[in-house]
Amino acid sequence: MATVLHESKDQISYIYLNRPDRYNALNKEMLEELLKVIEQVEKNTDELVILAGKGKAFCAGGDMQMLKDFADREIYDEVMQTIGKIVMKLYTMPKIIISAIHGSAAGLGLSLALTADYVVAQNDSKLGMLFIGVGLAPDGGGHFWLEQRLGAQKAKQFTWGLEQVKGPKAEAMGLVDITTDDPVLEHASQLAGRLLTSPMVAMLKTKMIYHSKQKAELQYYLNEEQKAQWELRNTEDHKEGVQAFLDKRKPLFKGK
Repeated sequence: MATVLHESKDQISYIYLNRPDRYNALNKEMLEELLKVIEQVEKNTDELVILAGKGKAFCAGGDMQMLKDFADREIYDEVMQTIGKIVMKLYTMPKIIISAIHGSAAGLGLSLALTADYVVAQNDSKLGMLFIGVGLAPDGGGHFWLEQRLGAQKAKQFTWGLEQVKGPKAEAMGLVDITTDDPVLEHASQLAGRLLTSPMVAMLKTKMIYHSKQKAELQYYLNEEQKAQWELRNTEDHKEGVQAFLDKRKPLFKGK
């Protein structure tokens, strides 16, 4: 079964994360498949892209099994480079990107959602970085997206606080742009339809002026995150965080 699905309809490309039994948690194979789909979408003539998740969640983050595989430096670097390519392509793609969040958008899943030009979330969705729960720092450009939307001070505290916020609070914070009680994919599709009647060329010029300037900064964060995660994966706190998650208990961190 394909873990990433793609369909094109009415000048809109829909990209669906399709691992519903794992709440669309991202593993190495799924990330590689996502990159291939994004590369295909990049080349088509659709002007808008909607990112969504099948099942009960947008994306629960990185698969915990993948964290175990990260003991191999070659696999680790390959995965992190794939993640970097995904978010950079979405950020610099000359199309309008909309993410449609329902259920959980956590960790790497939230980073992926925040690549979008418009982030739409259902009111009962839950958003959180949550990396700190397993002794890690955000990746997937998480530091960049949070600084852009919250500012560095609030971004730090949101990350450190292990906080999950529902749609309305996320909107009040500036973490998402639009919230709805309606099915989020339906709402995102309606937004995309309205945008198609706008002067799209002018909109994309504005996007590229901003994003071209910020591309180097995003790359800086991706590079630093890759270095930081490798160092952090060897800490006692990370090992305790992963084991506590697997044991379904609260971790006992020691700051080491």
